Amino acid sequence: MPFEWKYERSVPERRPPGHQPAAPRYSLRWTAPRSTLVSAYFGMQAPPGAASAAGHIGRMRGFLAEAHGPQAQEVMRCTDEAGLDNTIVVAYWTDPGTYAHWLETSGFRPWFDDPARLTGDIGYWFEALVVPYDRHETIYSAPGYRIGLARTPDAEIVPITTNGYFGAARDRLPLSAIDTLESPSGGLFPPTADHASRGAHLCALLPHNATVLRSGQFWEGAGREQLDDYMNALQPKLLRGMAYLVEQRERTGCLSLRIMTNLNEDGSPRAETSVYAAFLSLNQLEAWAESHDTHLEIYRHAIAMNRLHKEKREVVTWHELFVPGMGNLFEYVNCHPRTGILPYARVMAPVGKG
Repeated sequence: MPFEWKYERSVPERRPPGHQPAAPRYSLRWTAPRSTLVSAYFGMQAPPGAASAAGHIGRMRGFLAEAHGPQAQEVMRCTDEAGLDNTIVVAYWTDPGTYAHWLETSGFRPWFDDPARLTGDIGYWFEALVVPYDRHETIYSAPGYRIGLARTPDAEIVPITTNGYFGAARDRLPLSAIDTLESPSGGLFPPTADHASRGAHLCALLPHNATVLRSGQFWEGAGREQLDDYMNALQPKLLRGMAYLVEQRERTGCLSLRIMTNLNEDGSPRAETSVYAAFLSLNQLEAWAESHDTHLEIYRHAIAMNRLHKEKREVVTWHELFVPGMGNLFEYVNCHPRTGILPYARVMAPVGKG
């Protein structure tokens, strides 16, 4: 029996009475209990052609191969808001103790903290989410494709019916049964700060009940008809939606957004992208999803394609969502001041640093 963490509900669910989903969806479970999940992103940013992406990938793979390393990992790339190339390795643990041992004993921390990282035109960032199980949820459009947390051992992708209505993601968060997951900011977007981040090692505190989403699209093997539909109809809608989130940060609560291309083992691009975005609150993400045209046109198109193709839908979509509590720190070393959540978060230098 797959493990799931459940509470007796005291906060009303968003599911409409009698709701039956129009299309099948799936979610992630494990065959044994999990208490805490770790999703850690290790990034290198550099001017185009200034640094070896393969070098960063090889270095991080070496660190992650040490004792207590992750149970799954992937490699991606993106261009950030400053036009810099970012090479990203994401690693997943389902045991926080194993992650803590790796962080303490591997070569990563001494390398990352070395003052040598503070010079030159290359920056490094480390965004680690350490989140209790009841503060995460997942959804997949098909059960056969594994990505992200679904690649960890003992994971199962199971059918669900908590989908196909606005508020479903919240209902899939176990903690939402007893917690409204309100932001202490009340939705008030923090003022922008231009931190002196070049030559500095800065830590940024992720706000309590922020929402971090990784949403992906995989189209390898899709036939001509569905591939053309994705490339020429759905993907442009997705890009318009992402642009709106960034351009209207105060309204959408978007603290950070990266549109990433997944890479194969040899470093070549895969037929897959994923968007990594951090929001000040789940409420603000939901408000965009429920009411704004840039999301509604994505939603309506996806529903139409699912109804048309049903189980023969060849483009897989999925997401994993976290609502972290207090205490998650993101770190930035020699990065430009617009990197990640730097402009909008409470920022401090590590003890003993600048």
